[in-house]
Amino acid sequence: MTRWALVVEDESPLGEMICDNLVAEGWRAELCKDGDLAVQRLEKGGIDVVVLDIMLPGRNGFEVLRTIRERGDDTPVLILSARSADQDRIHGLELQADDYLSKPFNLRELLLRVAALLRRAPAKAVGEDVLTIGRCQIDFRSQTLTDAAGAQRNLSDSETRLLRLLAGREGDVVSRKEILDHVFGAHATPSPRTLDNLVLGLRRSLEDDARHPRHLHTIRGVGLRLDLRTDQPAP
Repeated sequence: MTRWALVVEDESPLGEMICDNLVAEGWRAELCKDGDLAVQRLEKGGIDVVVLDIMLPGRNGFEVLRTIRERGDDTPVLILSARSADQDRIHGLELQADDYLSKPFNLRELLLRVAALLRRAPAKAVGEDVLTIGRCQIDFRSQTLTDAAGAQRNLSDSETRLLRLLAGREGDVVSRKEILDHVFGAHATPSPRTLDNLVLGLRRSLEDDARHPRHLHTIRGVGLRLDLRTDQPAP
């Protein structure tokens, strides 16, 4: 399963360095330089761990943390701050931060602490409510897909089951047999083109160019892989 970290840090060189090192450790990392934008990004979901600075434009780190906890977001948060006073550390923990690291810090310690947060976090149920794929949103409750232009369409039961399955294994290749059994039933006998047509229909809504998908990939001879956010074209 691909791991996503959100680094909320207004010092670009430091934030980029943290992101680069997380990527080197096998993570996918996003950098956000503003507290208000961080809240908006976290509302979309898909983040496993947050590295959160305190001194930020817009809302400060404490306000970001308070906001996401009040709305029930339990994503693990590591506070990263130059403010090392005990009262700031205690305040962060009172707001339900999971860890606190003072600047300047040892980079290796930061990476180990982030990895530890992910190990301790309870497994999240994937796709229960809203799933973000690139610039599109899937609402599993209403079985609707909203594309980048804001247009909305209904999802069929088969499309919904397929997206739930792939989202639960995001970043991994799911075999064609497993997909067919899950989407259509183990005893069903869909034609060879049934799944291909299903995937093509989803690509037309999810992708900027269905012929060159960036999210819903076919791995020839094996199955499908879903990447929720990527700037890389299909292999």
